[in-house]
Formats: sequence, structure tokens, C-alpha cells
Amino acid sequence: MKGFRASKKGTSLEKVKFDVSEISLLARGNGAEVLVHSIEKNRLFYIYPSDNPNAMEFYFILSGEVTCEIDGEKLIFGPQDHFTAQGLTEPIHFTTLSDFTFLWVVTESVFVHVSKEVSSLMDIVKQVEKKDRYTYMHSDRVAEYAAKIAKQLHLNAGQLGMIAEASLLHDIGKIHIPENILNKPSRLTDEEFAMIKKHPADGAKMLKGTIYEELCPIIAQHHERLDGTGYPLGLKKDEILLESRIIAVSDTFDAMTEDRAYRKAFDAKYALDELKRLVHTHYDKEVVDAFEKVLIEEGKI
Repeated sequence: MKGFRASKKGTSLEKVKFDVSEISLLARGNGAEVLVHSIEKNRLFYIYPSDNPNAMEFYFILSGEVTCEIDGEKLIFGPQDHFTAQGLTEPIHFTTLSDFTFLWVVTESVFVHVSKEVSSLMDIVKQVEKKDRYTYMHSDRVAEYAAKIAKQLHLNAGQLGMIAEASLLHDIGKIHIPENILNKPSRLTDEEFAMIKKHPADGAKMLKGTIYEELCPIIAQHHERLDGTGYPLGLKKDEILLESRIIAVSDTFDAMTEDRAYRKAFDAKYALDELKRLVHTHYDKEVVDAFEKVLIEEGKI
């Protein structure tokens, strides 16, 4: 049935095993994740403060015992005990007293940091950046800009997580573009530009069937423009996802403020002025205004 997914015992979306622990991703959606984490006896693990003060982590113990110290008091937790972390100001360390398994529900993306699947996708992104010597660390910078815009717009944790993940993977489809086209110092031919225009859709296709499939529409739309002159579908205005509109601004700003094969980098003020000039035709005014506030707060303009 649409909207319903059933799984049998022992199944998961993805499982990662380390020397002394194992993490299984059971479900994810809208930035939230449900995981099961197993850790061997006499091992330390930590709960760290989140960059997002609104993020919540819920822990429900399935088996085994664990101890920690809070405000000088030693606590022991066992099966069916549970605890919550939100707005932590310092890490809490735990010691497992036996082999230990807990259910872990978190309202932001955490599994991405250990996922083998996303690691393989990021390996492709790094291959793209090696092919195009002018875009080294481009995806990381775009992700940083996009996350700051999203926070300035007060988007929820789910949107923040999806924007960060999609930003890191937005150019993955460029792996299919020949290196000589990516690095061409002169104007592209119509045929060459047609190849470039395929990369958003190609990137979305590469995520199909993975646990990050929900990012496909964001990646597919990151080169769409408000007036319908973008690609690959020529979408207009609100037909374009807000997450894609944020990545479009971040992507363009980074492209303008870094060296390219055909020109030197522009300064931040010039790049922002270009974004503002193209508000309403290419870029979302609310997104550009939020980015301007970010750049002012950081002293970049």
C-alpha cells in the first residue's frame, strides 16, 4: 500500500558494522531517522551537543545496561529505560556494562556520517572534482552556504538536513561529462552544453533506489530558473522546490567567487550584486536576501 512499508526482523535500509559496534538505519524521512545501535561490553560512547539546538535525540534501551554520570550522580539504565537529549551544552559519555542495544530516534540526519552508500556517492563527487580542477571542494562550500541560508530562513530540521545532503551531491551527475568539456577555456558548442545540461537529471537517476532517493527532486531542479529558462525541465517559480532555489543561489555564488578555466574569481560583492540583478527572473528574492544577511553577518561584504 502506498505510504506504508513493512519490514521483517533483521532487515534495515542500511547497516554499518565497526569493530565493537553496529548501526542499522531502520527508517528515515523529512530529516528524521530511526536507528538501532549495538555496542559491545565495556565500551565508551558519547552523546554530543548538536549544532541545531532544536534537534532532539531519543534513546530507548532494548537490551543490556549502560552507565553515565550526570551532575555528579551516577546513573544506570537497563531494558525499557529511555532518555532524551536536546539542547546539550557539553558531551555526555556512557560506559556499557554489558553487550548493549538501543533504539535511537533523532530529528536530524546522523547516519549520513557513517553510511557506506553515501560514502560511495561522495567518492563519485570527489572524482568529479578531480576531473574539474576548478571545482575542488565546490560541493562542500555550496553545502555550507545553503545550510546558512536555510538557517536564516528558519527552515525546520528536516529541510536543513535534506538541503545539506543534496548540496553535497548536487553535481554528482557530472561524472558522465568528459574532462575536456568540464575544463574547456572557450565557449561551449551547443552539443557540449547539451551534455552539461544533463547532469542534474543524471545525478537524480544515480540516487534512485538508494536510501537518499528523497533528494532526487532537489538535485534534478538545482539549475531550474524562476522564468523557465533553466534546465532540464524549464520549471517556473513555485514549481521549483525551495531547497533547489537555495542550492541554485549557493551554487552560482560559489561558481562566481572561485577561479574558472575561462576567468578569474569575482569578489563577493560583485557576485551578490549579480544575484540581486537576476532576482525574480533567475533567483528567489527571499533566498538572495537571506544570503545577503549571512554575508553581512560574516563580514564578507
